Amino acid sequence: MKNLFGLTPVSLYDSEAETERAIAHRGPLHKLTEYPHLELLGIKPEQRQYGDSGYSVPNIIADIVKARPIHLAIVDGITAVSGGEILITDTNERPEVQLTAPGVMIAGCNPVSTDAIATACMGYDDPRAERGSWPFEECDNHILLVEQAGLGPADLDKIEARGMSIKKAFLPY
Repeated sequence: MKNLFGLTPVSLYDSEAETERAIAHRGPLHKLTEYPHLELLGIKPEQRQYGDSGYSVPNIIADIVKARPIHLAIVDGITAVSGGEILITDTNERPEVQLTAPGVMIAGCNPVSTDAIATACMGYDDPRAERGSWPFEECDNHILLVEQAGLGPADLDKIEARGMSIKKAFLPY
């Protein structure tokens, strides 16, 4: 579901949108100063700090999934990076960031369930964890937000999975 973040048009949301050059990045979405649908969700503004990317990014992902349903979700776990994000241009050594090779591909017709299974395969034992719980200590859980919107189950006991078991695909991140 996170990949849908790229659907947001840079002509409206990039760091140079007002110039009509709009060739930069979606950085402004990470630090929204306002989020107009807070009250519709029943969340009081004082419950979230504006400019908190741990709030804006997961909620934007949930909004996009609600607006543009996913009919086939594929999580490529053939090779990956664990320990954080790293840019190709990043020249700093970061020993905690490692290349991994889980060798799995997870696919499903429901993106909430597919992401929940992938999350469990990565060693996160509760795909429905609330903000403040590992691994969502500093951010809202986009999987939980989309489940709460009624778009599919994230409870592993309610997901029919076929093929390789989570235990066999398990590679902790």
